Amino acid sequence: MVASKHELSEHGAQALQHTGRQTLTTKIDYYFTPQSPWTYFGHERFSAIAKLAGATARVLPVDYGKIFPLSGGLPLGKRSPQRQAYRLVELARFRDELKLPMYIQPKYFPVAGDDASRLIIAVDTLDGTAAAMRLCAHVFAAVWEQELDIASADTLANILTQMGLNADRIEHSRWSQFQEKYEANTQAAIAANVFGAPSYVVEGEIFWGQDRLDFLQRRLIQSL
Repeated sequence: MVASKHELSEHGAQALQHTGRQTLTTKIDYYFTPQSPWTYFGHERFSAIAKLAGATARVLPVDYGKIFPLSGGLPLGKRSPQRQAYRLVELARFRDELKLPMYIQPKYFPVAGDDASRLIIAVDTLDGTAAAMRLCAHVFAAVWEQELDIASADTLANILTQMGLNADRIEHSRWSQFQEKYEANTQAAIAANVFGAPSYVVEGEIFWGQDRLDFLQRRLIQSL
């Protein structure tokens, strides 16, 4: 059974609470794209798991348009009709199981995620990882709960304002250093053999998909 939005396995949560202080240096590379429904499904649970483990999430938005050609993956629009249809079935199943609000076919999807990715990177650099993780949650919700266009600067600026973050981060995100970081994240994902979103990587071990969070939780317990 998949855990609900904020629920972790009882045994796992107790184990992490008991010994999480010992794992402050554990790092989890969090590879994703901001328009991914699967990343949206897992974000809050991943955040809770990392916090309980005392682990640090490295927030790494990447360009899967550059990863798919190397990994044999296809953009959604190029997948077979059978795969596209089944994807909608699975989205509905996980939405209902996790009890999360979701438009299965939101108004603005597919949508380019590059601007949102660079904004997340800028906030991570300038405001810290906690702020970047909160921004991720708002951006994911904008796509899947609110049917907003995350390729729009106005949408992203409104999110920053709602969060109490500096709206100038939109301009800052256009600095070359953040585009370079976005490209570096993508190359790091390729080097780590990442091929799908979300992927959580601990010491070289990949956990692909929000439905693998239980395995990630067990991995963190084992390393305590």
